Amino acid sequence: MQKIEYHQSIKDWPEGDRPRERLIKHGSDALTDAELLAIILRTGANGKSALDHARQLILDYGDFQNLANASISELCRIKGIGRAKACQIKAALEIARRTKTKEFKEGEKFINSNSVYEHFSGLRDKKKETFIALLLDGKNKKIKEVKISEGSLTASIVHPREVFNPVIRDSAAAVIFVHNHPSGDPAPSKEDIEITKRLKQVGELVGVRVIDHIIIGNSSYTSFADNGML
Repeated sequence: MQKIEYHQSIKDWPEGDRPRERLIKHGSDALTDAELLAIILRTGANGKSALDHARQLILDYGDFQNLANASISELCRIKGIGRAKACQIKAALEIARRTKTKEFKEGEKFINSNSVYEHFSGLRDKKKETFIALLLDGKNKKIKEVKISEGSLTASIVHPREVFNPVIRDSAAAVIFVHNHPSGDPAPSKEDIEITKRLKQVGELVGVRVIDHIIIGNSSYTSFADNGML
């Protein structure tokens, strides 16, 4: 096989070595992460091909999950990656994230903790803890979801007043709390347990059922209800 000079434009390579042509002929499963990323980047810069830049991105970030967590400004610090290419990368990885997420639509009935986990599984890619209240009606159908806070989970950040204001305003009959652990471990901390207990007590006072608190990790979750912790 002819040796490829990677500073050449991809269009100058033998057809069988070009990522796009390889995808058409062999399918996307046959391509490496760098080759798939090169197709998204489309063109190179500074004397390097799109594949060169793709390989550097994979080398720098390790995998697509870490790459998805990078900000536009972080990506633009890499030589040859401008705002347009950074936006292409972010858009493609967000599409991939959404294809893995089962939409929990307004009016859809809550069935079990797994259905909520599937909807909110994208939280596992967040670098900060994000606390969300899922508001339900009397038949456990979704009214809306409200982001309560973003940052380390503490009693001062997740205050009952901030949590139950939207719950009461939208006349929710029940609520499910969801948050992520950036560490990837979904095991509840002492703080998680204390906050959940406090919120459940407030829910009882205002007549709102706290159905569950779900903590999302890298590839699994913890349900307070399923584990008899409510």
